[in-house]
Amino acid sequence: MKQLDLIHITRDELLSRFQNNFPDLVSEARKGDFLSFKGLLNDMALSHRGQKSADTILEFLHYDGMMVHELSTDTPIMIDTVSRLFDFLGGRLQEDSNMDAFRDFYCQLTMLAGQTNDFPDKETVRRWMERWPAGQNQDIIRCREENRLRIQHYLVKKISAQKYSHSRYRFPEGMSEEDKLVLVKQWWHDYRFHISQAARSQKELAALLGEKICDENYCILLKKAASKGMPFFVTPYYASLLDASQCRFDDYALRSYVLYSRGLVDSFGNIRAWEKEDIARAGEPNAAGWIVPDSHNIHRRYPDVAILIPDTLGRSCGGLCASCQRMYDFQNKHLNFEFHELLPLESWPQKLRRLMDYFEKDTQIRDILITGGDALMSRNESLRKILKAVIDMAERKRKANRSRPDGEKFAEIQRIRLGTRLPVYLPMRIDAGLVMILREAKAAGEEAGISQFIIQTHFQTPLEVTPESEEALRNLQSAGWRISNQLVFNVAASRRGHTAKLRKVLKKAGVDSYYTFTVKGFEENRNVYVPNSRSVQESKEEKIWNETTGRNVLNLPAIGKSMTFQLIGIDTDGRRILRFDHDRTRLHSPVIDRIGLVHILENKSVAAYLRQLESLGENVEEYASIWSYTWGETEKRSPIFEYPEFQFRITSRMTNLKDV
Repeated sequence: MKQLDLIHITRDELLSRFQNNFPDLVSEARKGDFLSFKGLLNDMALSHRGQKSADTILEFLHYDGMMVHELSTDTPIMIDTVSRLFDFLGGRLQEDSNMDAFRDFYCQLTMLAGQTNDFPDKETVRRWMERWPAGQNQDIIRCREENRLRIQHYLVKKISAQKYSHSRYRFPEGMSEEDKLVLVKQWWHDYRFHISQAARSQKELAALLGEKICDENYCILLKKAASKGMPFFVTPYYASLLDASQCRFDDYALRSYVLYSRGLVDSFGNIRAWEKEDIARAGEPNAAGWIVPDSHNIHRRYPDVAILIPDTLGRSCGGLCASCQRMYDFQNKHLNFEFHELLPLESWPQKLRRLMDYFEKDTQIRDILITGGDALMSRNESLRKILKAVIDMAERKRKANRSRPDGEKFAEIQRIRLGTRLPVYLPMRIDAGLVMILREAKAAGEEAGISQFIIQTHFQTPLEVTPESEEALRNLQSAGWRISNQLVFNVAASRRGHTAKLRKVLKKAGVDSYYTFTVKGFEENRNVYVPNSRSVQESKEEKIWNETTGRNVLNLPAIGKSMTFQLIGIDTDGRRILRFDHDRTRLHSPVIDRIGLVHILENKSVAAYLRQLESLGENVEEYASIWSYTWGETEKRSPIFEYPEFQFRITSRMTNLKDV
């Protein structure tokens, strides 16, 4: 059945399809005997045991009428997939009911009957990848040069109009318009200039993008966002990457990161924290069982990894990503773009020592991710002090181990990571001063026994890999730090060949693909959400031709990263209900044994996702196999992301842990 027919088919047409292809099932439904209906469905599945579609239908039967706990919202949900199909086929369902669940069920039955989809070959995937030009494309470079010049002229007018500016970026009295433009072009290479001139309102954003970002309705939406206190922050550099004419290249992947959806704006103020383990009170365990000294600064899920968010300008970013997993923190003002409020307080050095004491006395931590916000938004001197504190702590921890017997030694710090999107948002930030700090930190860290130094960045689309960002990457690599990339698998990035092309471009630039994350599923992200079945489809059908290293995963609340799931039900809107297991290839908090299997309700039906792709001009026939991915299995981690083996046995005892 053609995908366009399937996703738009009417109620009566869908019933007719069931009648023509599964007459016995429809007949049983119309008799009104639910037990006989389930029995027939069970026999159909058992006769094809071993097929994924058969296993899925058996899961539907097993869970029908069962209540499960949905982890992300912390609420119970009733699964009635088979019961609703029985009512639908029997003509007992309300006329205005959503048909997407039955579209999905129909696909499972057709696959059971042997109707399968052909998977793409390497040449097909290559053609898909070629649809997406990278930022080094000469036509795109010329377009962006025009954008940059237009924006620079706008900035001349903006700065000239600032009568009482105390900024370093102001024009001397009597300067000609031509000389002003020359000066702005010089300032363009200074990242601080872009921060000072970033769009912080709907009006400024429209000006940067040539007044063509939105129609009247969208402008009203942006005004609503401003009235709710939702921050805007788009740098002139990043604005110059978009196609202001909206006709020269497909920049949807860029726009979907800086232009907010209605769901996000409407939800702002009521956004819940998906990362439940990030919510903790002093002295009490978080959702993963860890006690942290300050949840404002330390986040923790795994025994061996901790996240450090310093009280510096690193609590800000080079831009606000629309699908940010920390939007909850922006909503609550824990992260923001009010830079004067983020300068380190006098108490920060004392707090930093206390945080280092936590790491030093923990038995299992070996990996510290410094992020925010954005780690590289910190001033050079602040970043130098943070890295020195971590390295000094690592050295003290290593020395303390000398007096501990084998089998009781603590894990030592082996890896330092810096989380940043500045090679994308502000590549000019990666200057000689920063490179020197990173080079010195690596040398000192190696003396303290640390062997892995990683810049963990976030390119979302090949269009972001520009000549400027490539230079930034080369500068980071010259400091001896490895660079890995993780991206959010939103609708724009999920289009056929898009992510595979990004991985190829990054690999050429010497960047390792690390994670591809499913968007968190709350209402604020519904517009950009992609069902997990598409993530598995991309992994099985596109990524395999790229010889890449990254893993496609969903970040489960308190559980960690996983793509090991089974479809067990479909709700009334056609959204899939998935049963997840955690990644059993890595060390977890013991809380995992109590939580066990978890259930997640997706944010969008497969049919709704395909209709959205259609609206973007995609050929949905190319996605036909998406329905068959009713299961997933977490990919193995590449050896390059493994920790080195200790030359001694560490203790199995876990500190700072309390079961919850």
